[in-house]
Amino acid sequence: MKPAMFLAVVLAGMCLAVGCGRQPGVADPQTKIEGAGSTFAAPLIDRWAKEYHKRNPQVAVTYEAVGSGEGESRFLKEKGDFGGTDAGLSSATLGTVARGAVQVPITAGIIVLAYNPEGLPANLKLPRAVYADAFLGKEVRWNDERIQQANPGKSLPDRPIALIVRQDSSGTTYAFTNHLAAISQEWRERFGNKEAHGKTDLGVKNLDWPGAAMREPGNSGVASGIQRAPYSLGYVQYGAAREVNLGMAALENKAGKYVQPSGTSGLETLLNAEMPPDLRAYFPDPGGEYSYPIVTFTWALVYRQYSDPTKAQAVKDFIGWCLTSGQDFSEGAGNVRLAPHVVRAAEKALQAIQAP
Repeated sequence: MKPAMFLAVVLAGMCLAVGCGRQPGVADPQTKIEGAGSTFAAPLIDRWAKEYHKRNPQVAVTYEAVGSGEGESRFLKEKGDFGGTDAGLSSATLGTVARGAVQVPITAGIIVLAYNPEGLPANLKLPRAVYADAFLGKEVRWNDERIQQANPGKSLPDRPIALIVRQDSSGTTYAFTNHLAAISQEWRERFGNKEAHGKTDLGVKNLDWPGAAMREPGNSGVASGIQRAPYSLGYVQYGAAREVNLGMAALENKAGKYVQPSGTSGLETLLNAEMPPDLRAYFPDPGGEYSYPIVTFTWALVYRQYSDPTKAQAVKDFIGWCLTSGQDFSEGAGNVRLAPHVVRAAEKALQAIQAP
């Protein structure tokens, strides 16, 4: 055998023995956990997956940011190991899953009204009646008298507000429209969820928006759309707006105070939240002088039973880590750390996961 050919055979044998491209000292993942859903929480879940794998190299977590609606659909069809939703599923819907299902709040997030900063002042304040009118499809201009009164001394352009909205089925849309239904009777009557069971779950995940709104997929798509369009305004996850340096308006809360979006104001909202037995809690118009008005949970949808006991324990351990150590990464990803009483309720619900 020629020397070159002999060397190639030896190298091939070494690759088979030790694994070409494998990092020394790092074991191949033995358990793979696959999730899909919310784009709202995707940056945080991706960070969790990487950090958890560092600590537990035998487990690999992958997550597809396909939107809450698609994530719920896949979960109900029993595709993948967990789903992510910012809208939440009813107990009746969860009851249709043959393997049993439970939803566990794993993080919370702030929905901001972000605007293209070109030609507009920083630290803008937006009255709730104004943005409700704008998203109802009414023509509202940036120099509207109500906006001017909330921002004395600031120069506002005589330009119409150009709206950017979601085109896909979205938990972000659900939370935002739930808020609009809570603050505007006209919105509630025209677009509120007609199948709602109460006054706090009137949102919809998909909407044929009135007016000439521009539609974009995902939170990052909406943020990019706002970045491209002068004098635009859209609803988007805080982290996505922060990443591309968009302006973020201080919104008027129920107490009449203008509150800037931040981890602190988001947590203030959660501290005032009461958790129902099914953990499907909404607060579309929260009380509290310092509460930010649009905050939503993201829930992990998990099965009560998994066919593989190793998989069952891996899912349980991963979600449990997200609820505890994983919360340290929340604000870095633009999310809100869960309040202690929410974590306790979520940990209790997580015990429903059973090995066969």
